[in-house]
Amino acid sequence: MVMFLTIALGLIMLSLGLSLTIDDFRRVLVYPKAVLIALVCQTLILPLICFAIVIGYSLPPDLAVGLMLRSATPGGITANLFSHVSNGDVALNITLTAINSLLALMTLPLILGLSMHYFLAADQAVPPQFSKIAQVFVIIVGPVGLGMFLRTRFPALAARMAKPAKVLSGLLLLLMAALVIDREWSTITLYFATLGGAVLSFNLLSLGIGYGAGLITRLERRQAIAIGMEVGIHNATIAMAIALSPSILNNPTMAVPAGMYGVLMLFTAAIFGVLVNLKRK
Repeated sequence: MVMFLTIALGLIMLSLGLSLTIDDFRRVLVYPKAVLIALVCQTLILPLICFAIVIGYSLPPDLAVGLMLRSATPGGITANLFSHVSNGDVALNITLTAINSLLALMTLPLILGLSMHYFLAADQAVPPQFSKIAQVFVIIVGPVGLGMFLRTRFPALAARMAKPAKVLSGLLLLLMAALVIDREWSTITLYFATLGGAVLSFNLLSLGIGYGAGLITRLERRQAIAIGMEVGIHNATIAMAIALSPSILNNPTMAVPAGMYGVLMLFTAAIFGVLVNLKRK
């Protein structure tokens, strides 16, 4: 099990690296204002909002850390897909996903470490998790860097690997979700009322803040939709993999918020996409 989860996390991050290109980062010169607004929402505003929600709902420490971990993960393919069907600026989404994915290599370990220190220190007397911060950085950076290297140096090979890697990542996510449900069913049912409200509140605020920030700063509506989807839809795979990884957290309870968010966001994002297009019409 330990070996499986470690390999699974590595393959998931390798798949992410294979999907990134240099052009994804160069495109930031085309959308400097939109990218800056999205990054501020993603890296600064969202963790603060999530922290306030966690405190407001008085979540147990493990679930609190799990939701904070969720707030630190970037968007992904799902955000791009929802943006596409909602008439958002997909090119902007791709750029934001690429930049947020690299930025998360630094912000995710930091937010995770601070969250563990704040929520777990009082009960478990643990020091700031600097060792786990380093582990997260190494385990995530290595495969992502390898994937980007293969995409740049051996494009034909990377192209052949990309689709199988994405399919495998999806299967691994389903398997990890099944493991969480099987091992933590009692925790899910026990905390569903409290955790469900916190997760739904965070999801709705994420979508609204991303979209609203775009409109307030007078971006095009398509760009505002793209930012809303990018900020509101997070990568469940990364959060669950980190929570379940024996070499990082090894805590299935911390994976519960990510799994619950991953399910709820599919419905809220679909409704959000319909609403913003009704308003546009």
